[in-house]
Amino acid sequence: MQDRKSSGMAVRRKVLGDAHVDRAEAAKSDFDTPFQSLITESAWGTVWASDGISLRDRSMLTLALLAATKNFEEIPMHIRATANTGATKQDVIEAFQHVAIYAGVPAANHAIKLAKKTYAEMEGNGQ
Repeated sequence: MQDRKSSGMAVRRKVLGDAHVDRAEAAKSDFDTPFQSLITESAWGTVWASDGISLRDRSMLTLALLAATKNFEEIPMHIRATANTGATKQDVIEAFQHVAIYAGVPAANHAIKLAKKTYAEMEGNGQ
């Protein structure tokens, strides 16, 4: 497990950035430490650490799945992560267009709204 935890933390930092991970680690408590370990080892140390597909492709898959399952809260975080994974705005809109066709226009529409807002913030044009 230590290898998955170490590799998971390294991939998490590479994708989300040190500042995000540092904030998450500082906010960790006794209550959620087991959960944080689980996602670091499984999501980041197993799935994201796999070299089966690129980080760019994982970004697009993750964003599409978050939108399709209406788990909108993490979309801004994963939009910000595209700066580190190489997924472009064009990649993201293509992924959300797939969401519109296969999972519903309202889900894609809301994801696009969140993406536009996050991109504007990233570019210093936030409202």
